[in-house]
Amino acid sequence: MSDPHCLVSDCPASAARDAPVALCTWHLAASVDWAASAEGVTDLLPSPCIVCGSRLGVRWPSGWLCAVCEWRHGDPVDHELPPPRVDVVYYLRYEDRIKIGTTAHPRRRLAAIWHDEVLAFEPGDRLVERRRHAQFAGERLGRSEWFHRSAALDIHVAAVAAGVDDPWARYARWTSEALARRG
Repeated sequence: MSDPHCLVSDCPASAARDAPVALCTWHLAASVDWAASAEGVTDLLPSPCIVCGSRLGVRWPSGWLCAVCEWRHGDPVDHELPPPRVDVVYYLRYEDRIKIGTTAHPRRRLAAIWHDEVLAFEPGDRLVERRRHAQFAGERLGRSEWFHRSAALDIHVAAVAAGVDDPWARYARWTSEALARRG
């Protein structure tokens, strides 16, 4: 028995017997390329991410992922459980000073502190915060959590930020990862 002909009109080639669709090798490859062109594409989510509120998502064959926190679109969050605790060390700039502090609730905490810019978040708790205070003790303003800007402090903050333009996106991802680990 001979192989069936390719279903594409005017194609003289034969389709492979084990092909899922009666297409020749060339048309199968063209179909795969076309289908793959929609994978990994950033676009608007069907609805905002329930974890971080972002509207941007990445489309994959298995479904949408939030482009910010990578939560799988459509996966429920168990609202009976408390939100996961994600401790961060934050770096805030106000004029020529930088505050190094820590919190498990950055939106609430930072809303209470006068600042010009959120520079970076670093995963960590009071222990990491104390290490940073000791590391930059020479720049510390009295006994506060505020520090004079210096080349060393600027370099450290840039390394912590690691090219991330929006620290809140990084925090949203950490929260999403903590939710995913929890199940």
